[in-house]
Amino acid sequence: TMIYKKYGSTGKKISAIGLGGMRFDNPEDIDANAEVVLHAYEHGVNYFDTAPGYCKDKSEDIFGAAIKRMTPGTFYISTKCGNPDGGKLRESLEKSLRRLNVERIDFFHIWCVTSMEGWEGRKEGGAVSAALKAKDEGLIDHVAISSHLSGSELAKVLGEGIFEGVTLGYCAINFPYREEAIATAGRLGLGVITMNPLGGGLIPQHAQRFDFIREENDPTVIAAALRFNVSHPSITSAIVGCTTKDHVDQAVSAVEDFQPYDPKHIESIRERIIDGFEGLCTGCGYCLPCPEGIEIPKMMDTYNMKILMDGDEHMRNRLKWHWSISTEHAASCSLCGACEEKCTQHLPIRERLKEIAALSEEKAEQ
Repeated sequence: TMIYKKYGSTGKKISAIGLGGMRFDNPEDIDANAEVVLHAYEHGVNYFDTAPGYCKDKSEDIFGAAIKRMTPGTFYISTKCGNPDGGKLRESLEKSLRRLNVERIDFFHIWCVTSMEGWEGRKEGGAVSAALKAKDEGLIDHVAISSHLSGSELAKVLGEGIFEGVTLGYCAINFPYREEAIATAGRLGLGVITMNPLGGGLIPQHAQRFDFIREENDPTVIAAALRFNVSHPSITSAIVGCTTKDHVDQAVSAVEDFQPYDPKHIESIRERIIDGFEGLCTGCGYCLPCPEGIEIPKMMDTYNMKILMDGDEHMRNRLKWHWSISTEHAASCSLCGACEEKCTQHLPIRERLKEIAALSEEKAEQ
């Protein structure tokens, strides 16, 4: 049985597991992917999150095809716009309405706010006022923000009283970085949706290393990671990007007959993570583009192997067998620092690139 939680003060109840539309396989096959969406809907999921540009710009079309077969009033759709210009936001909204086959967006997000300067730009450019106007016109039910700001910065934005909810990255890897924002949202009565609850795939990919987050009754690390989110009293729903019906079943089963974790267990996880798992890249990609063409998220994913697997050879193997990239790729860094200014996790990217580049030199010496 699905768990449903209140979305802030809106009066709406949202499924504790939501479906994210960023990771569909073969996006051109609209009907096949729509079946995955409908499978989630049939298993109690009522919150569906998408955005323009997702899955080669096909994600909204996929949800739109599924929505044609859903009963009105039994689901909520979330989409977004990242353009600071009010006119462009309005155009994007109207296109989303057409593609999604709905007359109103339930939760419309001011999208991809990654800096306080960027936030001011959304207001100055008219994006925020355009969204609020569309709400007054009945085209949007609730205006929210989707952001990778730090917890303290995002808390300041939420404190301005503009939004009814927030979508942010939160998982058993990076949760200390977001705690202040979630606490503020809870205090203000805002809905909270968490993205990347599985750490961008890092948790299931390294299930043994993260096994410490499981309790006796948790069947898998995936279930434990999702339950970690759902257990937070201020979190409404964790959105999971599912590519198959089996993925949906795994996510939904995590909350079946589940009782939220004891606070002591949450605190024990917190202590372990703070002690040993800081500094992992979650692959959000906001560090791009690099002026030198370095594929930074792939490089930082490679450095995660050093943190997770404790060895330079694991980094070499990740580059060679997973990414098919030479270690010399990292040596192109000009040390401009643009990536670090945009990094949502505030990682020392330049220092890590130097370490990866040095692997090539070490290998040449052997």
